[in-house]
Order: sequence, then C-alpha cells, then structure tokens
Amino acid sequence: MKKIINNIEIDLTAEELAEYNLRIKEENNTRFERTLNTLREIRNSMLSKTDWYVTKAKENNEEIPVNVKQYRQALRDLTEGLTTVEQIQNIIKNDLYPTIK
Repeated sequence: MKKIINNIEIDLTAEELAEYNLRIKEENNTRFERTLNTLREIRNSMLSKTDWYVTKAKENNEEIPVNVKQYRQALRDLTEGLTTVEQIQNIIKNDLYPTIK
C-alpha cells in the first residue's frame, strides 16, 4: 500500500500498514455492531407489539397461542448466526421478518 507525500508515492512502513489494517478492522466491527443494533431495535419493536398476547394469556391463566409463541421465538432468533453487515442489511432492506401464521 502506498501513501502520497508532496505528490510522491511512498510505500507504507510495516507499522503504518498494521495500524491502517487495525483501523479498518475496528471500523468494520463498529459498523457491524451499529447495523445489528438497528435490527435489534426493529425486532424489539415487533416483539413489543405482541406483548399484549402474553399479558392477556397470563392474566386469564391461559396458554399463549402457539402461533404467537412461534412468532416471538422467530423474532428472537432473527439475529442469530449473522456475521456480516450485508446479511443484516438484506433483512432490513427486503423486510425479511417473521410473520404470525
């Protein structure tokens, strides 16, 4: 990799290259965490919209409907196994969220 000083290309030193690579890695990790947090916020909002099913069932000493349990579990599992920003963005951009059946 090169840097430009006074319009002259110069190779980066091993130390500069290591520092650059570390900075890029940290930026990627931060980007991943920010994007994952966005997905978690969306997921948590969707979960909160079904809280009343759970509350109602508990108040009436009834079972939570199976489809609601499955939906809520699918929402909680939504963030499992994601390893790239692109995977997360695909879910968000393409509205690939679980639905109640």
